Amino acid sequence: QVQLVESGGGLVQAGGPLRLSCAASGRTFRVNDMGWFRQAPGKEREFVAGIGGSGGKTYYGDPVKGRFTISRDKAGNMVYLKMNSLKPENTAVYYCAATSSIFVLLTPSLYPYWGQGTKVTVSS
Repeated sequence: QVQLVESGGGLVQAGGPLRLSCAASGRTFRVNDMGWFRQAPGKEREFVAGIGGSGGKTYYGDPVKGRFTISRDKAGNMVYLKMNSLKPENTAVYYCAATSSIFVLLTPSLYPYWGQGTKVTVSS
C-alpha cells in the first residue's frame, strides 16, 4: 500500500501564501502521477493540481492557474503545493492523491491512494 500524509494547512489571511506538503511512503514504486484535490463544505471534491511521475508535466484547475504551483522532489516521494494570493473561496480541506497512472488524472475516483487531508482556512 501507499500512505500519504499532508501537512501545512492552517489559517491564513486573504492575499497571503501557504505551502502544503505531502509525504508518500510504503510501496511508492507504484506511484507515478500525484495530485492535489480540495473539498469545501457542501461541495464535491475538485481537482486543484497534478504532476507527473518525473515531475515534468504539471496541470492546474482553472480557478488556481497562475496562483498555485505544484512541485515534486527528485525522489518523487514529496509533493508540494505553493498557494499564493489566497482567497476566502479557497477555504477547503486539501487532499493529496496518488496513482500509478503515468498521466495526470483529473477525476478523484481514478486515484486509489489518498491522504487524510489538511484544512486550509482563508479569512477575509
